[in-house]
Amino acid sequence: MDSLVVSPYGVQAIQVLTILLGAPLVSGVIANVEARFQGRRGPRILQPYYDIAKFFSKETLVTYESSWVFIAGPIVAFACYLTVPMLIPVLTTFPLPLGFTGDILGGGFILALAGFSVALSGAESGAPYAQLGASRAMTFGALIEPTILFVIFAVALITHTDLPYALSATIRSSTSQMVRPSHVLAAFAFFLVVLVDTGRIPVETHSGTLEFGMIDEARTLEHSGPTLALLKWGGAMKQLILYTILINVFIAPWGLASSGRLGSVGLAAIALLGKAIGLGVIFAVVDNSFSKLRLFKITEFIASAFLLAVLSVLVFYVGGG
Repeated sequence: MDSLVVSPYGVQAIQVLTILLGAPLVSGVIANVEARFQGRRGPRILQPYYDIAKFFSKETLVTYESSWVFIAGPIVAFACYLTVPMLIPVLTTFPLPLGFTGDILGGGFILALAGFSVALSGAESGAPYAQLGASRAMTFGALIEPTILFVIFAVALITHTDLPYALSATIRSSTSQMVRPSHVLAAFAFFLVVLVDTGRIPVETHSGTLEFGMIDEARTLEHSGPTLALLKWGGAMKQLILYTILINVFIAPWGLASSGRLGSVGLAAIALLGKAIGLGVIFAVVDNSFSKLRLFKITEFIASAFLLAVLSVLVFYVGGG
């Protein structure tokens, strides 16, 4: 089995399938661990798979006021989440055929398009809570984007490129690259960004339906059936994609396959899911270790991430990085 060599296009397909099929597993493990932290038994680890299958078997209901955008939004977002794994180092150290078709900034734009599609779909429903969540998501998204740009700018200065595979190779080349102050600051800034983008910021209850703190959950309230399944599945994929970028580009780009042998690719997939679950547990600990803040405090939280990214660039120029 290990001697079987998979073509580059086959490995690329395996990368997408790893994100597609592994995302609900990561979400299920994190939800179970989080429940244990809270003294509850929690859902089954495979519960996200059952939920997605159940939603696909239901009927999609659409209000008379909604247009085709209400249905198209989840489909466009899901397609975006399937595209990003082709651009980033998910399982291999070497770039795959589509690996150089977009840099890390391009991947960020695709994720932003997915978020915009979900928000537009929620606003199109005409429901007040869905529109509230869509408005909040777009407002805070506009604050997050400058932080992401500065993080990418800082890492590009350090590694002289913004291609994800090249960034990962630079970090793997030397341990000293990992501990450079500018890189540490940029990585921590991106860590805070992932907290916000995955609903783990200590302001929002990511799994609740309390309207005072809802952001991501509010956008999906009016969806049902297959469109709700796509939104839930896409949300899990987005989480795993962001974890993969943080792990394989910023902090722990090890365990990747150096060849196209099926055994090496399979071990890389297992290693990725293991690292993603470990990182998710860290996020769950952070999420459950702090009391929820007031909603307007989210701007201060994002501002701290932005300042870390700016400080990373400043340290690189003034302090030698």
